Amino acid sequence: MNLFLDSFWRAVVYCVRPRVILLSLLPLLLMVVFAMGLGYFFWDAALDQVRLWLDAFTYINMVWQWLESVGVGNLKAVLVPLLVVFAVTPLIVVVSLLAVALLMTPALVKLVARNRFADLQAKNGAGLGASLLWALVSTLLATLAMLVSVPLWLVPPLVLLLPPLIWGWLTYRVMAFDALAQHASKEERQIVFQRHGSWLLLMGVISGYLGASPSVVWAMGAGFAPAFIILVPLAIWIYTLVFAFASLWFTHYCLGALQALRAETAASAAAASMQRPSSVAVLQDASPPSPKEAL
Repeated sequence: MNLFLDSFWRAVVYCVRPRVILLSLLPLLLMVVFAMGLGYFFWDAALDQVRLWLDAFTYINMVWQWLESVGVGNLKAVLVPLLVVFAVTPLIVVVSLLAVALLMTPALVKLVARNRFADLQAKNGAGLGASLLWALVSTLLATLAMLVSVPLWLVPPLVLLLPPLIWGWLTYRVMAFDALAQHASKEERQIVFQRHGSWLLLMGVISGYLGASPSVVWAMGAGFAPAFIILVPLAIWIYTLVFAFASLWFTHYCLGALQALRAETAASAAAASMQRPSSVAVLQDASPPSPKEAL
């Protein structure tokens, strides 16, 4: 718990550093270009498809007619863009997470290591290729879990639990691996994951809920196109900062856990070395006397 809270507050403090804010601009720029490209090529087609899908249901048409009769028929014009935005949000979340992990996390790990863990030896347990493969496999598993769980979202409590849990698991897998990739060996990384897996998953779930906050910004601009153009970069920047915070949180936690693990290993080795001479002395005392001593 102490490591959990300490790493949380340290990550909050680091997030307001000018260097961290500047580092967030590159993923922001790439994500804005990506989102604008999606909107330019697919926005109108997606709106038309959602309208056709809604019109295909008789019950929904009855609801539209009732809304028009009570004077709120324009709700449909707002609901359709909202549905498109919420449908594309998981894609934006995943790409934002991967962009931060690729473009920001290595620099953030170096920043934290230089300031807090300068004496921590870097064993380079995983390179860039291993990190990319780990992130790709984790993303595919999370996407599969998301698709399989979609029918369960119709149950009201589960829609608030399953998506953040899945995104939290993905955040934990990607961020924790990248935080330890440079400094921990493969064996040390496995031990940290085994000992601190529940805390790391909790950190990922909290980050997942924080990552849902930009959805409010999406909703604010969905029905008003000029505002939507302005709020898209704002929402994406919030995604970037949330995942930058998550990266810092995992880095502080994982490097702290690694430092404690190595201190524990060193203490165990020192205790074993202190016991070894006494054992040798006992063996020497128990050895049979030499021929001269026997005489």
